[in-house]
Amino acid sequence: MIKKRTKRGLIILLAFGAAAAGTLWFYLKPYTPEGQAESALISGRGILVERNDNWISFEPSTASGTGIIFYPGDLVEAEAYAPLARRLAAAGHPVYIARMPLNLAVTRSDAAEDIIRVHPKLSFVLGGHSLGGVMASRFAASHPDELAGVFFLASYPDAKGSLKSTTLAALSVLGTEDKVLDRKKYLEGRAYLPDNTVYYSLEGGNHAQFGSYGSQKGDGEATISEDQQQAETVRALLDWMNNLR
Repeated sequence: MIKKRTKRGLIILLAFGAAAAGTLWFYLKPYTPEGQAESALISGRGILVERNDNWISFEPSTASGTGIIFYPGDLVEAEAYAPLARRLAAAGHPVYIARMPLNLAVTRSDAAEDIIRVHPKLSFVLGGHSLGGVMASRFAASHPDELAGVFFLASYPDAKGSLKSTTLAALSVLGTEDKVLDRKKYLEGRAYLPDNTVYYSLEGGNHAQFGSYGSQKGDGEATISEDQQQAETVRALLDWMNNLR
């Protein structure tokens, strides 16, 4: 009788574990790279692309600008930002997209630390998309002397990432059709940005098209293409970085 109860208990425990694992997989299922992301990950045309366990690097054959560290949005695979990174590398900026455990930036907000350490000769700006930007601001707030600036794509700093008392430059880029971003938190976050922050409104852009991973649940319908949104984002970033010199 005891053996039967033990066996029944084990079956129930295994069933519960399987259900929990299935639920976890459902909620942590990532957005994967689509379209031009795969081709952007291939080395060529003066850009060397390398991947390791911690980041994806886009190294221009002739680097002439500030290094860029990028934190992906939550549940978005790092590879999905390859087209954006490649455009920036083509302009002479080495770019490093941080990989996050479970594709959640909150699990590794200090990801920039190793990238900076391995590239001691580079000056860096740090930024991210969505909640990746929130985590980037937290690192920047505690390491202001290691960076030249911070940028936010459909993102904002929170109280733990306040940059108000730093001398860091900041850039905020937001699509007009973004329906994913929490507007209340975004407006609250502006209080934690430096007075010199540059704000760029991307007419027709939405939340997902900063990356190349398809549509995102709850997002608005973009009235411009993914290619155009990323091209305008790169222009905004380049103009901002040029003024850092």
